[in-house]
Amino acid sequence: MPLFVVLTDGHMLDMALQAKLKQAIRSRASARHVTDEVFAVAEIPRTFTGKKMEVPVRKLLLGAPREKVASTDAMANPASLDFFVELAGWIKG
Repeated sequence: MPLFVVLTDGHMLDMALQAKLKQAIRSRASARHVTDEVFAVAEIPRTFTGKKMEVPVRKLLLGAPREKVASTDAMANPASLDFFVELAGWIKG
């Protein structure tokens, strides 16, 4: 399962930061919760009320078409799905 993070200005997702994130997950949750991959994204898809749209992102990554997983009219930031659509296409190969 991938982990998607939004970095603050001036920070890069390098190997050291990835290791720090994974160690924090391991120590605060458990080793089985440690993610395989970490991706830096510009923003996380959200509804107008600010709720993270985790289910639509998961469905995209499992191969569902964009128009079936989320209505852009119900999103605060519809362009944020672009990264996940591209990633899903890359995963499919």
